[in-house]
Order: sequence, then C-alpha cells, then structure tokens
Amino acid sequence: MSIKLKRAYEPAAGSDGLRVLVERLWPRGLAKEKAAIDFWWKDVAPSTALRKWFGHDPKKWPEFQKRYWKELTAQQSVLESLLRQTEGRAMTFVFAARDQEHNSAQALLAFLERGPGCSLLEDVAKR
Repeated sequence: MSIKLKRAYEPAAGSDGLRVLVERLWPRGLAKEKAAIDFWWKDVAPSTALRKWFGHDPKKWPEFQKRYWKELTAQQSVLESLLRQTEGRAMTFVFAARDQEHNSAQALLAFLERGPGCSLLEDVAKR
C-alpha cells in the first residue's frame, strides 16, 4: 500500500488516489469542492487538547509524537479497519499544517509504518 502526504491547499492530482483528510478541523478558507476529499478521517487526528498543546512547535515534536502515538494505539482497530478497506489503493493523507515535517499527518504515517511494536501497513498487507 502506498500512502503519500499532501497539503490541503495543493491542487488534487490523479496520482493522489484516495484523498483522506486526517485533520480534526476543516482547513481554513478551503472550499469543500476544491479540496477533492474522498474521506474525512477526523477520528484519527490528535485530540483537541494534544493539538492545542503542540501548537506546531518543532521543539515539542518528539513529545507530540509520543503522546499522539499513545492516542493512536488506543484506536488500532479503527486504523486496521480503514487500511483493510483501502488495501491495494494509492492513498494520500491530506493535512492543513504549513510545516511539512512536523505535523500530525507525518506522525500518523510514521505510526503506521513503524509505530511502537508494530507496523500496521505490513500487518494488514499480510492478512
């Protein structure tokens, strides 16, 4: 399974495959038609408290990932379900943050690829 990341404000492309918004809030100033989102997966976004605590501060990035991964671990069955439904399809996680290195979509992809004690992408592909 191939998962890419893309800012919500970048134009959609045919190579994006399934476009999944992975934010709890809709991106500011972005029309729903222009976003070309296939699925809004807000349940896997960081909690409001964690998002506000992080505030996109790169100094907090390691601790943010640790806390966010803990939240994601509690939702592992939800993650597995979506991955099974989209297996074999190209997918793009769409996010709103300006910082393309320190954002929740990056942390989510890292969790899926090499999260603590698992790789959901590999595990789902084996089933």
